[in-house]
Amino acid sequence: MKFLIDAHLPPALRRVFAAAGHDAIHTIDLPDQNAAKDSVLNSVSMAEQRVVVSKDTDFYYSHLLHGRPWKLVLVRTGNMSLRDTCGMFEKHLPAISSALQSHTLVELDRQNLSIIA
Repeated sequence: MKFLIDAHLPPALRRVFAAAGHDAIHTIDLPDQNAAKDSVLNSVSMAEQRVVVSKDTDFYYSHLLHGRPWKLVLVRTGNMSLRDTCGMFEKHLPAISSALQSHTLVELDRQNLSIIA
């Protein structure tokens, strides 16, 4: 599965996704880097069938109303250390991948993964 990690999450998450066998890029890898607009992330997501991983609820509403981005993991946590963030994704990534096989929107908080759509 291919992922696009938004600017509010650490670039180090790419390694967590890669270790699990996924292709992951971060907004820092895009031409406008972390200044890339949401519309650019949506375009990349649709063109490359990448799941956007973001804390930005604008993506949530865009996905529900317009089907953009292609698929979404909405992260519902406050600020966390890099270690805790990576650990949370290491723990939940198998369930995220499984849920996204048949769903398009999941929410992740510190403890749980919820399927929304």
